[in-house]
Formats: sequence, C-alpha cells, structure tokens
Amino acid sequence: MFKKILNTLIDQPFLTSIFITDLAVLLFHRPPFIFSLLMLGGLLVMSMYFGQKLSLFKD
Repeated sequence: MFKKILNTLIDQPFLTSIFITDLAVLLFHRPPFIFSLLMLGGLLVMSMYFGQKLSLFKD
C-alpha cells in the first residue's frame, strides 16, 4: 500500500509539491484568515483527488 501511494505521488510531482507546500505553510506559519481558508480548501480538494486516484480500499 505504501508503494502505491509513493508511486502516485512521484507520478504527479506538481500536485505533490503544491500539496506538501500548502500543508507546511498551514502547519508552520500563520497566514491571514481568508488565505488560510483558501489553502485549507485547496488541501481538501487535493486530498479528495489523491484519494480517488489511489482508491486504496478497492483492491
């Protein structure tokens, strides 16, 4: 399962880098409230996309 996740993240480097950067900014910095809401929405959308792409529980 870990190999499948890693391969999917490597196959899509642009989305992976945006996801990791977005998560790091939200965790370690204090962006303005509206901007953090937009970033949180982006994280939610990317998480749903990666979840659909991986479909880990359909094996």
